[in-house]
Amino acid sequence: MPPRSEDAEAASCARCGSNVRTRGLVRALTQELFGYGLTLPAMPRIKSLHGLGISDADIYARLLEEKLGYRNTFFHREPRLDIAHVPESETGQYDFALSSEVFEHVAPPVETAFQNIARLLRPNGVLIFTVPYSLKDGTAEHFPELHEYNVTRLGDRLVLVNRTRDGHVEVFDDLVFHGGAGATLEMRVFSESDLRAMLIGAGFRSVRIYSDEYPEFGIVRNGVCSLPIAARKGDFAFSPEAARELTEQWNGFMRSKWVRLGVWLKLMRGR
Repeated sequence: MPPRSEDAEAASCARCGSNVRTRGLVRALTQELFGYGLTLPAMPRIKSLHGLGISDADIYARLLEEKLGYRNTFFHREPRLDIAHVPESETGQYDFALSSEVFEHVAPPVETAFQNIARLLRPNGVLIFTVPYSLKDGTAEHFPELHEYNVTRLGDRLVLVNRTRDGHVEVFDDLVFHGGAGATLEMRVFSESDLRAMLIGAGFRSVRIYSDEYPEFGIVRNGVCSLPIAARKGDFAFSPEAARELTEQWNGFMRSKWVRLGVWLKLMRGR
């Protein structure tokens, strides 16, 4: 088990380079899909289980591509996907979507992004994501009237210049970037209550925040860090195709802990 780290964002696994946040994200994903927390190498290979990554890190995206029918996408490079403007052809194509530290960077209204994710998922789909948030009463939207804008350098600092829909010009010089300038501009700090309300309003039926520690996965926290959130459209169930793939691997699963716990019965339910 990786040691307890004072910095939840610091890589604390010498073997894979993961941190508490990424391990928590994978734990939440496998819990939601299989009913039990699994490491990525221990996951079954189910290519008919389709997932969408939104700027996922290579540290887990490569293994997901090997195990599942998963593809990773990006805002600024190929394969591209702008979650604020998704093509109709993608509607209802995915069993799960995965995203870490993205939605705080989406231009307002961020509700559109959550609605689009819900549209991309199948009726029993689930969104697993992390995002910084507070326990305050409301979300702090930094640029509520953002419309036509550009980030430019003025002297020794970056500023955002925005023209609102009514033609008013705004200049902001107290910008916050995560990990470098560009698409990493912080647009907001969510509140937990607003996050739940936005997700339910977007069409998700339930929202779970994974706040517990999970030492078996090296998920031990000192202080505040982004907690994984699972937003479900419906109770998860494998498609008949995915169930068949799982059946083919039955002998190997018989030795695994999650099958001995009886999760198999839950997984074999079809849609």
